[in-house]
Amino acid sequence: MFRISTKGRYGTRLMLNLALHYKDESPARSLKDVSKEEGISIRYLEQIIIPLRTNRLVKSVRGAGGGYTLSRPPAQIKLSEVLQAAEGNCCLTECVEDKSICPRSSYCAAYEIWKEGTRIMKQYFDSISLQDLVKLAEKKSKKRFTSLK
Repeated sequence: MFRISTKGRYGTRLMLNLALHYKDESPARSLKDVSKEEGISIRYLEQIIIPLRTNRLVKSVRGAGGGYTLSRPPAQIKLSEVLQAAEGNCCLTECVEDKSICPRSSYCAAYEIWKEGTRIMKQYFDSISLQDLVKLAEKKSKKRFTSLK
């Protein structure tokens, strides 16, 4: 079955961390702080941040208190953009992305299934913003703390 790789999962966690701190006094977050909070190695975060910057989802802030921040408000960044940056094209099969890969795509019945499944998946991830993830994280955080009491 289709799986989102570690890059996609950790990229989402990195972006969620930046979104959770977006309205702070100093919204720039160091990768060191994110690494500690998320339990992700700093070296891996350094690799993941590159495509997020390239795709203009984050921007770097130089100087004391510098680090990374979202390039737009969390409500304006879709999960599909994060996954696209981290994973590349998220298609169920290569032929959906490029029909020329398979000479059978014009008459293949399964191609239509893969194409529709990819469309539904992309539509779903496109319907979720980082702000939606922030709300879910806050809701789950409340549940976590109430269950610890």
